[in-house]
Amino acid sequence: MGHSQAEKAQSRERILKEAADQIREGGLDSVSVGKLMKSVNLTHGGFYGHFASRADLLAKALERALDAGAHRSAGEELAWPHGFASFVRNYLSQAHRDSRSEGCAISALVSDVARGDVQSRAVMDSSIEDYIATARRQLGDDDDTRAMFAVSAMVGALSLSRVMTDAPRSDELLRNVSEQLISLYGPSVPERSDNPD
Repeated sequence: MGHSQAEKAQSRERILKEAADQIREGGLDSVSVGKLMKSVNLTHGGFYGHFASRADLLAKALERALDAGAHRSAGEELAWPHGFASFVRNYLSQAHRDSRSEGCAISALVSDVARGDVQSRAVMDSSIEDYIATARRQLGDDDDTRAMFAVSAMVGALSLSRVMTDAPRSDELLRNVSEQLISLYGPSVPERSDNPD
């Protein structure tokens, strides 16, 4: 790769990383091409040397954000000592709720993507399927039925808990959904330290 091609690849990487960070924090509509390019010290006109359109950028940045969450989850999967119960408690924790920019991009962006274009929806669809497969592994199932229900409940509860302004009520929502899923599908294990009693 020539020097200019290497620089172009580095510039594209900076743009994607910054856009992924912005959409995780502020949603798809938070990305302005002009402001984005300025934030990575590039000109607005240079944008089209890297991406065909804003929609193309958003789809690729969304994929980057979702991949970061998937890599984080894959690393944590090895550390879940109690299988499904740990999986649920980790996802429905206060720490996860409070780390929108580093947590699950599915729950942070699902409503944005649902209103978005087909390209962005296809990107998230793939990540949702991957997360259902993770839940299925934790449950030890060959059938998706329980995994689909668990993922839907977890993503929904986390999304709702982030909206709630009453912190104790938000904590209660996370705790109750976690306890219900574990009582339905997994063994009871001691509570995580970041979940309230």
